[in-house]
Amino acid sequence: MSRTVQQLFDLKGKTALVTGGSRGLGLQMAHALGEAGAKIIVSSRKADDLVQAVAELKGAGIDADYIAADCSKEADIRALADEAIKRMGRVDILVNNAGAAWGAAAEDHPVEAWDKVMNLNIRGYFILSQHIAKRSMIPNKAGRIINIASIAGLNGNPLGMHTIAYNTSKGAVVNFTRTLGAEWGPHNITVNAICPGFFPSKMTVGILEKLGEDKLIGGAPLQRLGDDEDLKGITLLYASDAGKHITGQWMAVDGGVSVVTGG
Repeated sequence: MSRTVQQLFDLKGKTALVTGGSRGLGLQMAHALGEAGAKIIVSSRKADDLVQAVAELKGAGIDADYIAADCSKEADIRALADEAIKRMGRVDILVNNAGAAWGAAAEDHPVEAWDKVMNLNIRGYFILSQHIAKRSMIPNKAGRIINIASIAGLNGNPLGMHTIAYNTSKGAVVNFTRTLGAEWGPHNITVNAICPGFFPSKMTVGILEKLGEDKLIGGAPLQRLGDDEDLKGITLLYASDAGKHITGQWMAVDGGVSVVTGG
């Protein structure tokens, strides 16, 4: 007998690890998973931020905890995976969201800044996914991995915006998602990506000021920026049995910007 829509989206009994989960898009996605019934662990570098995030999640009736870790460091990543599995028994849903950006013209972009962005935005995704899969998802023959890419990984930049390392890393996340989805499909692990457009956040505040919020809104068919609800639906689709036949895919959540820019 087929399940109802409500049953397909239900995450009761599931566990989720969300990196970069102390604020912004990560915290929004943690809310989405927790509101659907999952037990949540959020992670980022700063424990003080995580304490506030967990208090907010618990205030919403969500079973939440935190682990501080720097996802640009392999030792931290492996410790994070081990501790998350120890606390929750397994990790059913992994959201790779921790990220960094750097603004500089390509001809002057520091190599060390390139390495910093790449280490966090793609190398960290690979190491954490690998460790969680080997320790939890492959043995359990089930898993959902959600990678946060960006519409910046689908095309070039508007004139005046210089983020070549970020764009390159997010383009890599899209193909990482495709490749991993194909390889781990036989283990019943789905791997999908979300490509957000412009959302007001600590990371984007400088770009919004430089390019002009009104200009960015005017370039979006829906005439708006993303808000604190706009990633909830796609996150829940990818994480739940409602999306069990979707893998290796990406979805832009950008108000239609990629439609008119050719992404």
